This record gives sequence, structure tokens and C-alpha cells, in this order.
Amino acid sequence: MDVGVLTVPFGDDSLESTLDYLADIGVDAVELGVGGHPGEDHLAREAYLDDDEAQDRLSDLLDEYGMRVSALATHNNPLHPDDAIAEQADAELREAIELADQLDVNTVTCFSGLPAGSPNDETPNWITAPWPGEHAEAHEYQWEEVAIPYWRDLAGHAADHGVDVAIEMHPNMLVYEPSGMARLREATNERVGANFDPSHLYWQGIDVTEAIRFLGERDAIHHVHAKDTRIYDAEARTKGVLDTTSYDEVEDRSWLFRSVGYGHGEEHWKDVVSTLRMVGYDGALSIEHEDALTSSREGLEKAVDLLRRAVFREQPGEAYWAE
Repeated sequence: MDVGVLTVPFGDDSLESTLDYLADIGVDAVELGVGGHPGEDHLAREAYLDDDEAQDRLSDLLDEYGMRVSALATHNNPLHPDDAIAEQADAELREAIELADQLDVNTVTCFSGLPAGSPNDETPNWITAPWPGEHAEAHEYQWEEVAIPYWRDLAGHAADHGVDVAIEMHPNMLVYEPSGMARLREATNERVGANFDPSHLYWQGIDVTEAIRFLGERDAIHHVHAKDTRIYDAEARTKGVLDTTSYDEVEDRSWLFRSVGYGHGEEHWKDVVSTLRMVGYDGALSIEHEDALTSSREGLEKAVDLLRRAVFREQPGEAYWAE
């Protein structure tokens, strides 16, 4: 199991200097943005797609620092009711899959997207309750008329290229929790699975290790983000956890994204790692730094320090004590 990093916070630095820094603090893998919200500061998608020389230079640079790419990231909304936005997101995602195939990277991370509530709406609509009844009808429209047809076609594209599509369960997206993830996978194919990011599950009250078991039983964890969340009861007791307060108004939010270890302790993260191993996941734990209470470098270094103590480097031996 590798300790990895989504390199977005270091977009102002070159990829080479970023790899140099990350290798020095004990990071094994990088997740590189190639479009959408992560941007493409370290891997300009169109510049590398179908360019053997550029791809060879990237491979040599990764080898120099003993690093591998765990995934290409392009988080956007291919189900958006604005055709221009949806088409751009779809193009980014399809090209990311093609580039991943060419780079021998087996995973692309992304969002499920979120449609409008009807064919005539202009804004995506995140529906979180079935009543009044028009909301249930809108939710069914989103799934049956928009999401499933799109993702069946996209899953076929991923299968053609031998690339897994790892969807981050995220608020304001159609797939935001494990049962929705399972529904989309069942409606498409095995190339569709989760980029398991626990930070969005904690504040929903979801038991993270149970969620790992749930998705692991379905072989549906393709990639993992190492990102923590802390619920602050002083605010949550009065406003709950569906909090629209700006992320930078830290003292007024009911929950915050935190560096690994600052929402849940080391024992919990060792349990997360152990449960991932139980369900057969042996890939990267890709640190996504979005902690407003610390700098990117300090938060990242503390997360790396904790995760290096938690991950297993070797395969388990035979259970000689059971003979």
C-alpha cells in the first residue's frame, strides 16, 4: 500500500520540484490533475495525449524520483444541464481515460456529476429528501433519464481502454454515499467504482469502515483519498451538518476538512488501512489537502508521517499459528 498525494496544492511549482519534495518526505505515488476542478498544472492533458516523446519524458522523470502515478484526476460535472459545461466535462473525462491508457495508469478519478431536476431546469439540483413528491420524481428522472444512460456509455469507453473510473462520493453530486455508488456500478459495469474519500462520509454520519466493507464486498473501491473531517458540535448542535457557511469561515462551520489525524486519531486510520486490506485494496492512499487551519506543506507532512506508520508495506505471510 502506497502513501500518495494529489498534487493540486503545488500547482505553482513545477512537477519536477514537486516530485523532489514529495520523494524527500516519503511519498510513493502522485495523483495528477488533468482537467476539471483539479486543473492540469502538472499534466496538461492535450499536450501529453498521443505524444510518445512527452510521455517518455514523464516516465523518466517519475523513475528518477522513484514515484508512480496512482490516478489521473478530472473532477467536473458531465451531467450538467448547460450543454457547453457538460460537453467540456465529458471531453475531459474521456480524454483522461485515453491518456491513462497510454500512460499505463489504470485509474481516473472524477465525480458522478449532477443533473437538473427536469429537462427544462437550468441548474443542477441535489435532492436529499423524497417529499414533497415532485422531489422523488425529479430524483428518479436524474437517475433513469440522465445518469444511467450517460454512465453506461462512459463505462463502455473505460472498458475499451482498460481503465477504472473512480467516482468520489461527494455532496452536490448524484452519487454522494455508498448505496448510490453501488446503484451506479450495478447499472453500468465493473470499471465504475469508488474513489473512496472518507472526508465526505464522516459528516453524513456514515461509518467509514462499514462503508469500506460494503463497497469492498462489491469489489467497488478503485482508489482511495486520505482526507479527514472533524465535526464541531458547538455549531452542529444548532445548525446540523448541512452547512452552507463558507469553508474559510472556520469558526462558524459545523464541520471542517482536516489533515489526516486531526479529525480522527491514528488508531482510527490504522483501522481504515486494515479494513482496506481485508477487502483486497492494496493501492495508494492519496492525500488530498484541504485543511483551512494549516498550510499545505505542514498539513501534508503531518498526514504523511501518520500514514507511513499506518500502511502495510509487505504482503501478509502464512498464518502459521492457525495450523
